[in-house]
Amino acid sequence: MLVWLAEFAGSFPILNVFRYITFRAGGATATALLFVFFFGPAAISWLRIKQGKGQPIRTDGPESHLAKRGTPTMGGLMILTGLFAATLLWGNLRNPYVWIVLGVTASYGAIGFYDDFLKVTKQSHKGFSSKARLGLEIVIALAACTAIMQVSPPSIASGFALPFLKEWMIPLGILFPVVTAFVVVGAGNSVNLTDGLDGLAIVPVMIAAGTFGFIAYLAGNAIFANYLQIHHVPGVGELAVICGAMMGAGLGFLWFNAPPAQIFMGDT
Repeated sequence: MLVWLAEFAGSFPILNVFRYITFRAGGATATALLFVFFFGPAAISWLRIKQGKGQPIRTDGPESHLAKRGTPTMGGLMILTGLFAATLLWGNLRNPYVWIVLGVTASYGAIGFYDDFLKVTKQSHKGFSSKARLGLEIVIALAACTAIMQVSPPSIASGFALPFLKEWMIPLGILFPVVTAFVVVGAGNSVNLTDGLDGLAIVPVMIAAGTFGFIAYLAGNAIFANYLQIHHVPGVGELAVICGAMMGAGLGFLWFNAPPAQIFMGDT
C-alpha cells in the first residue's frame, strides 16, 4: 500500500524510498514484529479463555511436556495476522506473485486452523483427516503453481532452473504444476516434522524465509540475476517483502513461544 507514495516522489523526493524493495522489506519486518509483540498478550489471553484446557499434550512424550497442559494453541494466528498486516501495508498489491503467495498462506493457515479447532474442541490428537487435509493442500498448491505459470515470462514459465546454469533449463511443460506443487506441499508439512519443542519450528521458518527472500530479491533484480547467472523473473523480488514480514512475525511470536512457552504455534 505504501508503495503508492512513490508516485508523489516528483513533489517530495524523499518518498522515492518507497520504490525500493529493500526499504519496504525492512519496514515489513519491523511492522510485523511490533504488531505481534504488542497484540500478542491480548491474543494469548483471548485464546486461553476460548480454549480452556488448551492443546492436548501427548502422553507418549517426555514427562516434562506434561507440565505444558493448559497452554493455548493456534499461535499461528498471531504470525498470520502480523504477516498479512505488514505485507498489505508495505507490499506492492499490484504484483500478482504477492496475491498468489498470500492466497496459499491463508488457505494453508485455514486448514491448520480447522485441524487445531478439532483438536481443542475434542481434546484429542486426531484432528482433520490426514487424507482430506493432504488432498486440499495439493489442490491449493496445484492452483497456485498453475497461476504462477500464467504470470511468469513464457520463456521460463514451465522450466526447472538449475543454479549457475542460466542458459539451460529442464522443460517440464504440463508437469510443472505437479513438480512445484510437490515442493509447496512438502515445505508446508515439513514444519510439522520440525515442531515438538518450544521455539523449534519458528526458528527454521525464519531462516527459510530469510533465505527465500534473499533469493527472490536476486532473481527479481536484472543486474544481480545476470551477474550471478540465474534466471531473471520480473516482479518476483516483491516476495522479499512477504519474507521480511514472515521473519518479523516469527521473531515476535518467538518472544512468547520461547521456553516456557505461553502459546504453541499449532497447525495453524
